[in-house]
Amino acid sequence: MDTQIIYTILAGILLVVSALGTIFPVLPGSLLTIGTLLAWGWLLGSSASWWAAGLGMGIAVLGWSASAILTGRKLKEHQVPKGSILFAAIGAIAGAFIIPVLGLFIGFAVGLFAGESVRRREISGAFSSSWAALKAMGLGIVVEFGCVLLASSIWVIGLIAHFATR
Repeated sequence: MDTQIIYTILAGILLVVSALGTIFPVLPGSLLTIGTLLAWGWLLGSSASWWAAGLGMGIAVLGWSASAILTGRKLKEHQVPKGSILFAAIGAIAGAFIIPVLGLFIGFAVGLFAGESVRRREISGAFSSSWAALKAMGLGIVVEFGCVLLASSIWVIGLIAHFATR
């Protein structure tokens, strides 16, 4: 089997893992997309592979940045401090060990609510700010996931162009 085909199959598998990594933060997400596209473009070395890799990496970087900016802006808008986010991170880590797969999300939500309850000392305010923070995180995940899928679609176009002109 040709090494370029093997590289392309491995890149496809890694792009699927990276797309899942934007939803399940245990797996690498956008960073894996960028690395995979860079390696694939470099290993194949054609103009089609480089164009697809470059464009895909740009979109993945844009999605990664937009996710962080949108999430940060929403958290700041709802005045969720870093201490509550730390509670959420600890809860997510604990949840990942206690409940397989969904524990990360459940632990994050419970930890965030606990952090906000301690800070606000009222249940309704803690619930509303926690809910706003969870929606902000969800928006970031959706944006990053969409950009990784778009980058992967460009990769598919690039691989078709590469192997069609070979």
